[in-house]
Amino acid sequence: MKQIWDLEGRVRREGGETILGLKDLDTHACYLLFGVLDPGGAPRVLKPGDGHEEIILAIGGTIGLNGPDGQITLRPGQAVYLKGEETWSAECIGEAEARYVAAGGHTPGQEHHH
Repeated sequence: MKQIWDLEGRVRREGGETILGLKDLDTHACYLLFGVLDPGGAPRVLKPGDGHEEIILAIGGTIGLNGPDGQITLRPGQAVYLKGEETWSAECIGEAEARYVAAGGHTPGQEHHH
């Protein structure tokens, strides 16, 4: 029987972002983040980290991103690709909460050996 993870329940308990990864899946091959940004809330840092890559997909509301390439607005169904130490700050634009999913993995040749 496949396990189902309640990320909706976890996201609020964990401060607006939860990671489905190593501790749940027992693998370093892939991970998924689910995040909720509240209107008027503090910006959240999005940064894959050394040896990692992520695709950030907006799934609800509007997300404003500020980073090395300036300002970007993501609407539901739009995605951006981040790699390594590339750092962006994300915030909710508008009056409805914004939601996103980040699918990530290791840069080829950068797998962790723990």
